[in-house]
Amino acid sequence: MHPVLSHTIFVKVKKIESIAVIEDDDKVRQYLVEEIRQHMAVADLRSFKDAETALEQLTAKPVQIGLFDINLPGMSGIDCIQKLKIVHPKMQMMVLTVYDNVDNIFDALKAGATSYLLKSTPPQKLMEAIEEVSQGGSPISSQIARKVIEAFAIKEKTNKYFQELSRREQEILELLSKGFRYKEIADKLFLSIDTVRTHARNIYEKLHVNCRVEALKKTGFM
Repeated sequence: MHPVLSHTIFVKVKKIESIAVIEDDDKVRQYLVEEIRQHMAVADLRSFKDAETALEQLTAKPVQIGLFDINLPGMSGIDCIQKLKIVHPKMQMMVLTVYDNVDNIFDALKAGATSYLLKSTPPQKLMEAIEEVSQGGSPISSQIARKVIEAFAIKEKTNKYFQELSRREQEILELLSKGFRYKEIADKLFLSIDTVRTHARNIYEKLHVNCRVEALKKTGFM
């Protein structure tokens, strides 16, 4: 069973005024609601299966904390966070997703998310993270923290040519530098292999090079 759906017993945490769960997977959404209801004292607990409904209802009546999936039908969770943060800047936005790529992480944080957690997070840790956010903290999964640190480390190691690439192109070039093949990169970033090839061609065109080795040399990876 997925870690977020496993059964865990732990003590209830402090009372939180209101929470909204935005998740399109019925099983995951219902489970999260049940876990929060069982283990946290929440006066107002709401759930939505799409961003459009959440945006409309939370604009009219905001909650203290919103727990968002990213990959939703229609509007993405990140876009919903950004729109809600404009009208309700005090609302705390948390991301709970399977996506751990750098683009999504930075886009979510720029949109206004104060927490970024993976769905592999154990239930108890998730409840603790919600409480931490309610107290002004910004919990993120350890894997996400490492990716953020690595992203900044790469930025320091590379040069102006690398900085001129888009974040997705930077991410793909970094994986190319580690020896990953297009198919492996596609699987890792949840992209099609054709999309990866297109990004690679764009990288070579922007850098005015003809192959991977030349691109890596020009951007400081070799």
